[in-house]
Amino acid sequence: MIDLHLYDNMNQTAQILIALAVMLFSGFLLTRITKLLRLPNVSGYIIAGIIIGPHVLNFIPSGIIPNMSFVSDIALAFIAFGVGKFFKKEVLKKAGIKIIIITLFESLMAMALITAAMMFIFKLDWKLSLLLGAIASATAPASTLMTIKQYRAEGNFVEVLLQVIALDNIICLFIFSVVSSIAGATESVRAIDIIKPLLYNISMIVIGVALALVLRMLLRNRSKDNRLIIVFGSLLALAGVCSMFNVSPLLSCLVFATIYVNITDDTYLFHQIDNFTPPIMCLFFVLSGANLNIKALETVGLIGLAFVGIRFVGKYLGGFTGALVARESKEVRNYIGLALIPQASVAIGLSVLACRILPEESGNILSAIVLSSSVLYEFIGPGLAKLSLFLSGAIKKDQPKDEVKENSMVVVATIEEDHQALSDDSNTQSEV
Repeated sequence: MIDLHLYDNMNQTAQILIALAVMLFSGFLLTRITKLLRLPNVSGYIIAGIIIGPHVLNFIPSGIIPNMSFVSDIALAFIAFGVGKFFKKEVLKKAGIKIIIITLFESLMAMALITAAMMFIFKLDWKLSLLLGAIASATAPASTLMTIKQYRAEGNFVEVLLQVIALDNIICLFIFSVVSSIAGATESVRAIDIIKPLLYNISMIVIGVALALVLRMLLRNRSKDNRLIIVFGSLLALAGVCSMFNVSPLLSCLVFATIYVNITDDTYLFHQIDNFTPPIMCLFFVLSGANLNIKALETVGLIGLAFVGIRFVGKYLGGFTGALVARESKEVRNYIGLALIPQASVAIGLSVLACRILPEESGNILSAIVLSSSVLYEFIGPGLAKLSLFLSGAIKKDQPKDEVKENSMVVVATIEEDHQALSDDSNTQSEV
């Protein structure tokens, strides 16, 4: 570890700005290497974060990282907004019950296997096991979405995958709400401590719906630049209100986007935003890597490794079984589970709430498992997502990677066209 005194003579603003610059450049440089290894950009970002973080080179000291928590909130807001646009009413009608079946199976299978393994193999407290199982049901959409964009994947497999990862966290939040109520029922935790987070989430969803209605009026007859300013401000405001009440912005921003796209059918706005999000996503994943305490893996030991492996099995078997029951294609059955492995933002947020319910010792175990495994999942997840997209045929072998296309101001009526336009906007991410 390198002991840097560079930051000692800087004020807080300078420290954060210099650290952000280091994170962006390190993320960029590492993607030059990961591209040679044919790994997704996300893997390069996370590796960069680990290398420059406080536990390796210490280019980003641990004292600065807490001051950058706003990066995660902003990134989550834009991630959720990007996912929400795929919940167009015509797509949901076309998908019907199939997406719900697949999502329920992959979420509940992971939860069941983790809970059983923690209780009966590792003899952990049943409350700790149940909460770990609930958290295991979550899937982080960011790395999978960036992999889809980078390799310009498209087709039925991508459509199903996007809807599953968007619905996954809604189901996870519901599962966790039920489980946390059960786990906290016999503890000294007051009922209001369980009800308040639920009420806050519901309130943020209502605000998201209202904001979508307001946004529709505000964007009428606005210039391209002003539309972008207004939607950026709306997302930052919504993320800020969520942070005020310690609520993840994921659900409210997802609802915000879903309502907006269904009442306006304005998909071009989302393509505008996509042109500005790569630096935010880079910072988010580099910061995730910097947060990884490598020694934390030693703390949880075999239990942590088992959590990673068993959840992987649960997600894969659940996705396969759900797709089989839903009578989806062979490609969806065999490979969708590989793309559901990443786990980060939602899981980390839920672990904080779970620690309030559990005794201190159990809470520390849960926190160590979730924090360390989340970053590990984000490291291996993009590679598995790419593998699933390639094996399913969503990535075409002869597809040009550096072809630059101009977007036209059109209303995209189907999700197939939406995926293609989204890929066109992100072509700069795949340049070498």
